[in-house]
Amino acid sequence: MIHNSETIKSFYKNLPGKLKLIKQITKGRPLNLSQKLLFAHLADATGSFKSQENHGYRYFNPDRVAMQDATAQMAMLQFMVAGKVSSSVDASVHCDHLIKAHLGAETDLKSAMESNGEVYDFLRSACHKYGIDFWEPGSGIIHQIILENYAFPGGMIIGADSHTPNAGGLGMIAIGVGGADVVDVMAGMSWELKFPGIIGIKLTGKLGGWASAKDIILKINGLLTVSGGTGFIIEYFGEGAESISCTGKATICNMGAETGATSSVFGFDPTMSEFLTATGRKEIASLAELNRMHLTADPEVHADPQRYYDKFFEINLSELEPHINGPFTPDRAIPVSAMKHEAELNGWPLKVEAGLIGSCTNSSYEDITRAASVVRKALSEKITFRSEFTITPGSERIRLQAEKDGLTDLFKAAGGKILANACGPCIGQWTREGSGKKEPNTIIQSFNRNFSGRADGNPNTHAFVASPEIVTAISLAGDIRYNPLTDFIENAEGKQVKIPEPKGSTLPEGGFTISPGPVRSTGERTSAEIIISSDSERLQALVPFREWEGTDLTDMPLLIKAKGKCTTDHISMAGPWLRYRGHLENISRNYMIGAVNCFNGQMNNVFNQITARYESVPLTAVNYRDAGMGSVVVGEDNFGEGSSREHAAMEPRFLGVRAVIVKSFARIHETNLKKQGILALTFANRNDYEKIREKDRFDIVGLMTLAPGKQLTIRLIHDDGTSEEFRTDHSFNDTQISWFKAGSALNLIRKGT
Repeated sequence: MIHNSETIKSFYKNLPGKLKLIKQITKGRPLNLSQKLLFAHLADATGSFKSQENHGYRYFNPDRVAMQDATAQMAMLQFMVAGKVSSSVDASVHCDHLIKAHLGAETDLKSAMESNGEVYDFLRSACHKYGIDFWEPGSGIIHQIILENYAFPGGMIIGADSHTPNAGGLGMIAIGVGGADVVDVMAGMSWELKFPGIIGIKLTGKLGGWASAKDIILKINGLLTVSGGTGFIIEYFGEGAESISCTGKATICNMGAETGATSSVFGFDPTMSEFLTATGRKEIASLAELNRMHLTADPEVHADPQRYYDKFFEINLSELEPHINGPFTPDRAIPVSAMKHEAELNGWPLKVEAGLIGSCTNSSYEDITRAASVVRKALSEKITFRSEFTITPGSERIRLQAEKDGLTDLFKAAGGKILANACGPCIGQWTREGSGKKEPNTIIQSFNRNFSGRADGNPNTHAFVASPEIVTAISLAGDIRYNPLTDFIENAEGKQVKIPEPKGSTLPEGGFTISPGPVRSTGERTSAEIIISSDSERLQALVPFREWEGTDLTDMPLLIKAKGKCTTDHISMAGPWLRYRGHLENISRNYMIGAVNCFNGQMNNVFNQITARYESVPLTAVNYRDAGMGSVVVGEDNFGEGSSREHAAMEPRFLGVRAVIVKSFARIHETNLKKQGILALTFANRNDYEKIREKDRFDIVGLMTLAPGKQLTIRLIHDDGTSEEFRTDHSFNDTQISWFKAGSALNLIRKGT
């Protein structure tokens, strides 16, 4: 048994009483599912409802936490500084990010073990010392493993990865956070979240033909855009929702992160019971069944959804057309029937160089079998892949089952390559031949993100997102314009072949093949050593950040005024930089190197006010820091979109950045900045962004009276001797202000406050 059955039993035993109390406090008000699950995890339900302070922030007690190997390095380094002897909640670390995709699963995994050995040794030893489950490289991707082993309906998990909401497919409130948030909870503290709004999406009808669960979220990404879910949980319901498999629900919840949503969730239904039973958790299925009424919204909510949700949408699945989203952004939603016109109109490269399926988003048994049915028909008609084609299983359980059922051999026969059970190309860990030439080209994938340069480092790679079956069909045709619903493919004999609708199975008939579990702590832990080499270039013990000086911040130069989209990939690139995720000094050399300088339109080229030359962003920041000067970063909308990586906040703090001023923040990045003691500010007047000049100095006025809801004044000193002021807003509450004053949230934990 991998999951902690006692924790889960205790949750279900206490759930009815907690919700009864909430009903008393709210005077019987009907509740949607998200509210029920959030209220059930409040650290102090009575106090939370009595108090209207903290501007909507509430404290929660998650049931467990999770980290992947890239985020776990810094999280565990922070936890070591916190001075605790063990994790206060169930926790797990998953080795999935550091494995490069290149030659194939076996070879790539062996290479990863050799090149990342010291990181794995560090994480394994830290997990042993603190009583944390450690999943070895090759076991699978964090979100798939959570779904298969730990997730349970009604629970709450926070994970140091933005796609943690994948577990919402099993009825769990699952939220992506920075590693510092995870450390807080592991240290025994409650977790802080600004109480979200709830978006209700009613699904009617039933999917059919080529349409899949993936197409639901691709359409929703188009409806909400990459920021339309910010500050909300997306809750799905209706007869259409119950017709979708548990893993299909997980796909939808996973990609809800691409709208900026805090989380996504489905109510408990029979598909979840089936999945729990198939993955060896029948006992949990039975407990959930007994609590069914508590694991769905109240009937009044579904009867009148517009009254009980902050926003409401309705989608008829019977009418849903498959979509292809992209390029360069996951919210450009294009129905497959319109792709030919769009591709030709925009001049996109028509030849598909590579098709990639799998990852944490779409590697379920259902996904694999539906894609395999497309390949089976193609092979029978003497059609093989015209594009490079890879399959990334989400877990060893899925890989073993696909191998047992002959599906991996089927893909190989058509020219496909099986990659390791890891993130690989989805996060830029893809050694792709020829990508260094930076030539325009097209790929199509069933992953979740398609930002410029993300997969292969080539900013000219036009990456599109679609379902595994659509990716498979288009890879067989080799042309982005191909529509499998209407078009034909010419086979080796010149015959025109139409591929029939995909068919798949949600679960294997005989149950899943048994797969390996985690490494667990045994024996003495208190005296156990954590393995970090003193001369390592990949791991570095942390030095606490300095406390606030107690004064206004003055005479700070502008580091960079970023133009346009600035995701965490722009702020702190992944790909080859993943090797330094445990070494703050080394990884800080990538800070903002992908961001576009507003003044010259170039990346990693800013005016250095000390040298009076244009130099790299990290070098310029170091010059300012070493001269005893703080610096300021300025950006536009949804700053920090994408990953939960806290390095995007720790790096600027390490480099001396004291404030980030933008038009708007992505949720996780804003919190991460606050955790590290950086002032996260937004323009009170968005147009004030235009006032910032290249050689400006900044004064931030009003810090001695910093308080929730109280604006701060920014004084700009221009190089011509003139000055002007503007106002900024912030979302700091009293606790977060204490982080700023202490220098970081971790500093407070270490002090025991």
